[in-house]
Amino acid sequence: MPPPTTYRPEFEAALRLYAQVSEAMHRRGFQRPILVGGAAAEFWSLSAISTGDFDLCTFRQDILEEEMQNFGFVRPSGRGQMLKGWIHPELKLGFEVVADTPMDGNVDAAHIRLVEPLGETALFRVICVEDLIADRMGQFASGTAPDRGEQARLLLALHPDADLVYLERRIREESMGDYGVEDITG
Repeated sequence: MPPPTTYRPEFEAALRLYAQVSEAMHRRGFQRPILVGGAAAEFWSLSAISTGDFDLCTFRQDILEEEMQNFGFVRPSGRGQMLKGWIHPELKLGFEVVADTPMDGNVDAAHIRLVEPLGETALFRVICVEDLIADRMGQFASGTAPDRGEQARLLLALHPDADLVYLERRIREESMGDYGVEDITG
């Protein structure tokens, strides 16, 4: 029996399906995609932050999309539909490839996490919480997403064991030097 979680049920279902797609790519000899953005925030916050979609990074979008189709994903069509991504008829969350590499390649590859979700045997990759916090602070610093500063604070509070040296460097990079760890602590 899998351990209990605090994820929203619809997010947990999407996470399991993402892990299966990721594992299928790996079995074919390709790198697993990397979970970024809001879904990574929901993953690391145990649904304290929620999202409406799964943003993914992969060099092999063609293979990822083949595997998504094998698992029942479809590309929506018609007026009022999200046309860039994929949906699964049983899920309420969309999936979309947003880049080849996370955060324009600024993520240290050694910090990308390979995780086994919810007692499953299927694995997936996700950016580390430090890179996610830095991403949130970069969005906050841009002035386009004022709520991202609070998300960064929450994520750090949930992960007090974060690598603060790496986090400081990444926040400075993402915020063009305007912010650091001290701006989200205390």
